[in-house]
Amino acid sequence: MKTLNIFIDESGDFGVNNNASDLYVVSFVYLSSLNNIEPFLNALKKRLNKLKFTKMIHTADLIRHKGDYKDLSIDQRRKIFTAIYQFSRKSPIKLKSIIVNKKYTNTYKLLKKQLTMELNELISNNLKYFQKFDKITIYYDNGQSQLTSILEDVFKNFNISFISDFDKIKEKLFQVADMLTFMDKYYYKFKHKLYISKNEKIFFENMEMRKLLKGLKSKRF
Repeated sequence: MKTLNIFIDESGDFGVNNNASDLYVVSFVYLSSLNNIEPFLNALKKRLNKLKFTKMIHTADLIRHKGDYKDLSIDQRRKIFTAIYQFSRKSPIKLKSIIVNKKYTNTYKLLKKQLTMELNELISNNLKYFQKFDKITIYYDNGQSQLTSILEDVFKNFNISFISDFDKIKEKLFQVADMLTFMDKYYYKFKHKLYISKNEKIFFENMEMRKLLKGLKSKRF
């Protein structure tokens, strides 16, 4: 059976009050069952073991110097980021992000409509690709029930299963999706002159985002 595994993560929320996020980002990592990523996984694990880091790589906290990373130096954090980035760049995977600026979708109804439209367009533009697979398995932790509902709706015509209970430390492709939400959101903010925190600017001072994203260009879906 030919299976497409899709790992999904999101950044932002469906809120529309003053404390709500300005952007909503959904990122997708695609892996065909025909592609073997074990050599790349082993290389990543070896690299992380050398760095003595065995937890989940959560890019936002990593860059903002919070949580599991608050006691790590910027050099240590950059090495962890580079490890997951190089894994993403070298692995036989495909990547996609959808970014919605909530300035123009300032109600829950409009945001849901925009996300649904963009996801339907994604499927329509790549229908032959999706139809090649006997089964599609979506890994999403159901962090936001609204997004789960949208995903169920747009993929309803496929043989699909959802997995919400999985080991986030073990599933490195989920961590790639997490990384992608941050990178694509950061570059969107940079291009549109939106607020970027001091820690974000410091972290990427010696890592030009354009070069990082260019390294992933061939992976884009």
